[in-house]
Amino acid sequence: MTQKLVVVGNGMAPGRALERLFEMVPGAFDVTIFNAEPRTNYDRILLSPVLSGEKSYEEIVIHGDAWYRQNGVTLHKGRKVVKIDRASKTVIAEDGTQADYDKLLIATGSVPFVIPVPGNDLAGVLTYRDIDDVNAMLIAAEQGGHAVVIGGGLLGLEAAAGLKARGMEVTVIHLMPTLMERQLDAAAGQLLKRELESRGIKVVTEASTRQIAATDPCLGPPRVAAVELQDGTSIKADIVVMAVGIRPNAVLAKDAGLATGRGILVNDRMRTSDTDIYGVGECVEFEGNVYGLVAPLYEQASILARELAGAPGAGFVDKALATKLKVTGVDLFSAGDFADGDDREEIVLRDAARGVYRRLVLKDDKVIGAVMFGDTSDSGWFFQLIKDSVDIAGMRETLIFGPAYAGGGNADPFAAVAALPDEAEICGCNGVCKGRIVSAITEKGLTSVDEVRTHTKASASCGTCTGLVEQLLTLSLGEAYNPAAVKPMCSCTELGHADVRRLVVAKQLKTIPDLMQELEWKSSGGCAKCRPALNYYLLSTWPGQYVDDNQSRFVNERVHANIQKDGTYSVVPRMWGGVTTPGELRAIADVADKFQIPSVKCTGGQRIDLLGVKKADLPAVWADLNAAGLVSGHAYGKALRTVKTCDGSDWCRFGTQDSTGLGVRLEKFLWGSWTPAKVKLAVSGCPRNCAEATCKDVGVICVESGYEIHFAGAAGLDIKGTVVLCHVKTEDEVIEVTAALIQLYREQGHYLERIYKWLDRVGMESIKAAVVDDPTRRNALFEGFMHPQKFSQSDPWAQRASGSTDSHEFSPIANLTYMEAAQ
Repeated sequence: MTQKLVVVGNGMAPGRALERLFEMVPGAFDVTIFNAEPRTNYDRILLSPVLSGEKSYEEIVIHGDAWYRQNGVTLHKGRKVVKIDRASKTVIAEDGTQADYDKLLIATGSVPFVIPVPGNDLAGVLTYRDIDDVNAMLIAAEQGGHAVVIGGGLLGLEAAAGLKARGMEVTVIHLMPTLMERQLDAAAGQLLKRELESRGIKVVTEASTRQIAATDPCLGPPRVAAVELQDGTSIKADIVVMAVGIRPNAVLAKDAGLATGRGILVNDRMRTSDTDIYGVGECVEFEGNVYGLVAPLYEQASILARELAGAPGAGFVDKALATKLKVTGVDLFSAGDFADGDDREEIVLRDAARGVYRRLVLKDDKVIGAVMFGDTSDSGWFFQLIKDSVDIAGMRETLIFGPAYAGGGNADPFAAVAALPDEAEICGCNGVCKGRIVSAITEKGLTSVDEVRTHTKASASCGTCTGLVEQLLTLSLGEAYNPAAVKPMCSCTELGHADVRRLVVAKQLKTIPDLMQELEWKSSGGCAKCRPALNYYLLSTWPGQYVDDNQSRFVNERVHANIQKDGTYSVVPRMWGGVTTPGELRAIADVADKFQIPSVKCTGGQRIDLLGVKKADLPAVWADLNAAGLVSGHAYGKALRTVKTCDGSDWCRFGTQDSTGLGVRLEKFLWGSWTPAKVKLAVSGCPRNCAEATCKDVGVICVESGYEIHFAGAAGLDIKGTVVLCHVKTEDEVIEVTAALIQLYREQGHYLERIYKWLDRVGMESIKAAVVDDPTRRNALFEGFMHPQKFSQSDPWAQRASGSTDSHEFSPIANLTYMEAAQ
């Protein structure tokens, strides 16, 4: 008989438990979930990439609405449970919604700790636990300014890196002498501090917060102005992020009379003091321990699923935990106990040239702790030695160099992963062990990392285990595994992006139906992956001949505005080089008032964003902006977004050239051009680089002798400085080289491939040969860029506002009164 299972909470742990439960006993439970957040569940591990701008919220959703429907799950979004009636076996939500249960799972997670100092409730003081916190930080970051992160632990450092990537000046305040002191020793902590400071993040350790100072109340509602330390130091702050720890959220369970300590007390089967109520995740306490890392939470979820399915296995055991820092570019690993002690020995390796530090802590010829910085490739092997308490006496002399040298012979690059047992965890984010990956490869005939991701979720989150997955493919398939093999665009075809682009030209394919027929597409109409790519390839190959297929574009490009989480849209007018006029500002203000637009913000790209525009109002908003001479800023498109500038020689005493004027020229020349992925430019008037040109897709640095052209920067999840392409003497040369570079990218880039990834794929030598070394080729590329501009430099807002392009999409299907709808 079907049992009623009610789940309070919809995070990663209960989501994993339900996945396993549905696999083992499909249809055995009628499941109802109460989620305090107004959404489905998502991967909290990937909040940092959302904050940095490398991923969107949609990309980190674990279970969309369709998953709940397919599994017959009733999901109550935005309904917080406030009472558990154990006598009647009922849960009651804040809005009065009730549900009866046979079994109840409490997964209420944790709450962030806010330090008790004056000013901790000011506007601008934020925590970092969920997507709402990230959205609040993103809104604050749009204004620029100074961010102070209180807490130098894992979460605080990820927040700091994300805010820095968004253009804020960031200071991290940490109470202890060492960053991440629970995971790192002093030496590794110092290396981490130095690495963060090299990225422009200021770090202050041994710092205790006295208070958070407020702005002058005479200037409006008080908000954060500064963080004041006990030693009298004052640090300017426009936002303050509290990242000092979490506490299990056990209030609901305690009010229901369940046994609690720091968290909800559970046994090794995840059962609470009530035999029909279970707990899982950050809210539970087991043998005095609470857990915040994903690996033990996923283990709890698997144990719970087996228990509910009537197939119990081994119970939960407190184990050594490993930590990897997910701030891009920082390779950092720690596991076990690395504290000093008289009964302990240590082995240390330092390689200053490579920036590598390794420290192993030994006790009784066993590794009990490991810290690694700069090179973490052997981390899985060392972690397994710790978990298994392996006697290392026989390999002590070469132990620090890893498993490749453990036997004293020649190095074997696959030794580390080959030595791992089947139960060794490969993907910490998703709790996937080696045995499961190997079984999937052999049983399902998997031949690529993407296929492993699809079937096991290994490497599907932060990506740090991708190398291990590739090694497992090599070990399992031998020479049959070819990581350089062509990766299909999607499941609709066996062809890769480069093959499709080549065949479009070779076979003169000029429509999507013709392309699909000629290239033997496996689906009737393509999919959400291939159709936007095909539309771009045809548009860029046959400008003026191919008719842009609006329905093959993502929603933001279809409606020429960015959709927001509440269904409204944001509108960003173009401001050439970041320059505006009083008349344009008045027009923007008038539009905001006329259409009751709730939020007007300055973006990091020197533009103004109107947030909260109703879809039906978009054409009228565009018409009013057009009347003031404003056109679409393409903030929604895979296209030229912005050209950011500094004051330049007109105003700045350090300016060497007219950076503002050049930025305006570049933007007016390049706007409207569609590209494989978004393109952002900047022009700095001197090497002080106030426009941050060295982290853009294309950046120009003005110098006394002319202009340095840089490209392939990144400031999201991947943080990359630009590389220098060439030096030119005149503005006209800047425009010619930039247009040629972008045209080469348009011709060679794969859809959604950023410029820096294109550079990694094709190599600097080939790009420089075409754009710099060969004037004839450069001129051909320049002309190739100019031709489609004749067709693309038309304002889509004006077309929609005037009615010359079909705008039915913005009108309601019908206007029904309440009574008409009821009838």
